[in-house]
Amino acid sequence: MNLLIKNVNIVDCCENFYGDIYIEDGKIKEIGQNICKDCSILDGKSYKLLPSFIELHSHFRDPGFTYKEDIYSGSRAALKGGYTAVNLMANTNPVCSDKEVLHYVLKKAKDNNLIDIHQCLSITKNMEGKSIDHLDDIKEEDNIRFISEDGKGVLSSKIMLEAMIKAKKKNITIICHEENPELSEISMRLAENIMTLRDIELSKCSGCRLHIAHVSTEESMKYIIDAKNEGANITCEVTPHHIALTEETYYRVNPPLRKEKDRQFLIEAIKKGYVDAIATDHAPHSKEDKIQGAPGLIGLQTSFMVCYTKLVKEGHISINKLSEMMSYNPGKIMGLNKGRISIGYDGDVILVDTDTEYEMKEEYIVSKSHNTPFIGFKGFGKVMATIRGGEILYREEGI
Repeated sequence: MNLLIKNVNIVDCCENFYGDIYIEDGKIKEIGQNICKDCSILDGKSYKLLPSFIELHSHFRDPGFTYKEDIYSGSRAALKGGYTAVNLMANTNPVCSDKEVLHYVLKKAKDNNLIDIHQCLSITKNMEGKSIDHLDDIKEEDNIRFISEDGKGVLSSKIMLEAMIKAKKKNITIICHEENPELSEISMRLAENIMTLRDIELSKCSGCRLHIAHVSTEESMKYIIDAKNEGANITCEVTPHHIALTEETYYRVNPPLRKEKDRQFLIEAIKKGYVDAIATDHAPHSKEDKIQGAPGLIGLQTSFMVCYTKLVKEGHISINKLSEMMSYNPGKIMGLNKGRISIGYDGDVILVDTDTEYEMKEEYIVSKSHNTPFIGFKGFGKVMATIRGGEILYREEGI
């Protein structure tokens, strides 16, 4: 698929200039000005062209909970939000602990052929916290980049250390949901902080690459900062909702929305370069599930608007820095040839309108679930078109 995008403000983690970009056979082939090609042409108008976003942390609920979301609806939501690659968590039904479930997900992703999908395996068999024997079956050709127990933490320190040792041998990163279940009913803050510190120390001991999911407290981020300053093999993510909201919003997520001091500390950590990625923790639930107390929110369609508004428009960081955290760094962590607008990279790019204020409305949502506190949120940064490998897979009317 060949495509020429003209007259556009090209922005990535390093660049910010006006010009044209030519995508040939799915790859970025040429960048410059006044490029002429005999192919499909897209006028960039007054928009910005960014690398597509890469999501390290999502739940598409397939298999087992497809009334909440499935591979197709989740992929459509990703495209509308500017994402062309996502990493899915293992807490499906059955749990993704074996290759049968893994191949089911990857086949559906291939059949839909909308976005690139990576599926995590669970750290422990069936997420029961007892056995890690299933990890022995992982072969290099399976291309498993991550294992994760997201949804809860692994209580046993011994089992977690053993899992990290195996992961290091297989060149796999562990994504940790930092929550000690023994402390959850006492203090969710303490549950996150204690588990974060433990897993950092286990990572240092084992040498395993550790990616810490949805950091939400000041204390946990301080532990991560200290470890990074010591050279630990650790990356971390924060979510748009922990950047934008506080406990005063009264919306149930896990980890919970925190205090204003936590939100401000996360932003300071972003500004100082300690946060590697923005990840949504896209967690669809039905209306009935939310009424019954299920934690989580959908985030793929709102993430850029929320982050651009709260981080860039409010003057905390540049759009280049935001692109680094939403595209370049996640691509690097996932080992993808995406995340920059540079010759040889995949032709996965998006057009965004950062000049017009936009209100998120429920009727715009294409996920099966509508659980988000951002309905009614007004901000800047609307995704106007999403292009994967030079093919326009989503576009707003008039593009």
